[in-house]
Amino acid sequence: MKIAVIGATGTVGQAVCAELKLRHEVIEIGATRGAHRVDLRDLGSIKKLFDEIGRVDAIVATAGHVHFGELVKMTPEQFRIGLDDKLMGQVNLVLTARDYLNDGGSFTLTSGIVGAAPIRQGASAAAVNGAIEGFVRGAAIELPRGLRINVISPTMLEEARESFGPYFRGFEAASGARVALAYSRSVEGAETGRIYNVH
Repeated sequence: MKIAVIGATGTVGQAVCAELKLRHEVIEIGATRGAHRVDLRDLGSIKKLFDEIGRVDAIVATAGHVHFGELVKMTPEQFRIGLDDKLMGQVNLVLTARDYLNDGGSFTLTSGIVGAAPIRQGASAAAVNGAIEGFVRGAAIELPRGLRINVISPTMLEEARESFGPYFRGFEAASGARVALAYSRSVEGAETGRIYNVH
């Protein structure tokens, strides 16, 4: 298959690319680095990317930012970071790139454990992750041409423990390689509308 991985330079994206490259042609796409770049907040940027790389069999999104901070100090602008970036970025991707997916192709989006297991300073992330999962369930019953859509909800990665460990006291981390298997299951499997929890 020809697979576009958006967020390929991130911790999860690197692991996903390593897993899928074993069997498929993988196009690595970053936000600020790499040969191919895209801003998921910009519909024109998404269209330009797919006009350049052409039709694909699968699209994986491991990109998106959210704001972590105390709810009592959080501003609406800070809360909107995750809504505009991680949530709407992935929704924009589906709404724009669906026309570049071959029949029977798939989208694999990314939410996260905070949607199911809230943490302190994670109210924005919990809202965004829950919304992504709701979108996937709804989109799965409407996508045409046999297109599929799933979402991966990973726990904290071992490789990111130094950066995110303080937020996830008591949580069991997973290796990037283990998390990448869920993306492989989504891309190479037959299911749709599924949330694959890796936690």
